[in-house]
Amino acid sequence: MTTIVILGPTGSGKTGVSIEIAKAIGGEIISADSRAIYKGMDIGTAKPTREEMQGIPHYGLDLVEPGERFTVADWKKYAEIKITDIKSRGKIPIIVGGTGLYIDALIYDYHFKGPTGEKVGDFEQKTCSDRTEIKGDYLLVGIKWESRELRERLSKRIAQMFNPDLYEEVTKLVQAYGWENGAMKSDIYEFAWKYLQGELTLTQAKERCFYEDWHLAKRQLTWFKRNPNIIWLKLEEIYPFVLKCIQNE
Repeated sequence: MTTIVILGPTGSGKTGVSIEIAKAIGGEIISADSRAIYKGMDIGTAKPTREEMQGIPHYGLDLVEPGERFTVADWKKYAEIKITDIKSRGKIPIIVGGTGLYIDALIYDYHFKGPTGEKVGDFEQKTCSDRTEIKGDYLLVGIKWESRELRERLSKRIAQMFNPDLYEEVTKLVQAYGWENGAMKSDIYEFAWKYLQGELTLTQAKERCFYEDWHLAKRQLTWFKRNPNIIWLKLEEIYPFVLKCIQNE
């Protein structure tokens, strides 16, 4: 049974299309997002709400407290267990996310050593030289956007995310875990907190968040585009393509 992998840069529409696919084929979703693993970090990491999930089981969310150690090796082990469980119930696993190292570790079966979960070999350089043969039955589909379109999507999403619910979330996180917590020092949380503290205007906070997200998206695309096994499609092409692949199995 094929495991589907829906990947792409931040803001590319992975969540929505994966839920629609899961509804159509009897799928269950495993998040491959290194930020969504943290409890309480919901709005700022764009986790799907219960309503957005539409009854589709989601795994890989809210696994650890912010700042708690959770390695690539931990995620790989977790995902493998969930894939086995999902398939044992006759369902189809759908891996969804933008954390390239998580996905590579799973599909190329990276092996890890020691308590830090480092990959055997030159892990720190994060090279792509060991992307040889996929170890398992995976269908990798990437979401393709023109740069201008993706920038517009990111800008619109950021404008929507800066709202009172986000301010309440970041305030609770700082109260619970402290501002020095490493999980807080990136992306929208940093800029929302600086806005609340008067260090940035709202416009400045949104602009800095946009450029942070845009640079993240470019890094993710650079990582993924070195992978020859990914089939790149426009967002509207992914649903019919995946359904056709599953029907032809």
